[in-house]
Amino acid sequence: MLPESFSEEELFLEIAGLSYAGDFRMVIGEDKTKVLNIVKPNVAHFRELYGSILQENPQVVYKAQQGRLEIDKSPEGQFTQLMTLPKTLQQRINKIMDPPGKNRDVEETLFQLAHDPDCGEVVRLGLAAIVRPSSMKQSTKGIFTAGVKKSLIYSSLKLHRMWRGWLRETS
Repeated sequence: MLPESFSEEELFLEIAGLSYAGDFRMVIGEDKTKVLNIVKPNVAHFRELYGSILQENPQVVYKAQQGRLEIDKSPEGQFTQLMTLPKTLQQRINKIMDPPGKNRDVEETLFQLAHDPDCGEVVRLGLAAIVRPSSMKQSTKGIFTAGVKKSLIYSSLKLHRMWRGWLRETS
């Protein structure tokens, strides 16, 4: 989902943003800078958490001193990366990419996707399709657990925070 060369911060923003991909609350009700606010003050912690994984990954050239990373974006490199994704995400991507009645296997679909310039966007769609139902369930449970009145108050506070964040961005 990232370009061939990118910064640690860009990677950490993507990682932290994974759990919000497809979460409808990020469209309405959340401060748009939430992920940035999580990552910015914690870059050192992210580096500590992911540094050894990045150093040991043969698909990544990690230049820790410069805070830069490089990955192979050739179709072969993309295919290797796609094959290491969790099975649930691979299957979701297959469902998105495979036209009805075609019934291609996951590996064939991922091979085709590796050659597609929109590969990263398709992976994003797959992630969103996994996160969205969970976020909807969580929000619905919140309404019933907290009650309608508390949920409305909470939602209005969230919308207010979102509005303040939007105003900060535009000024």
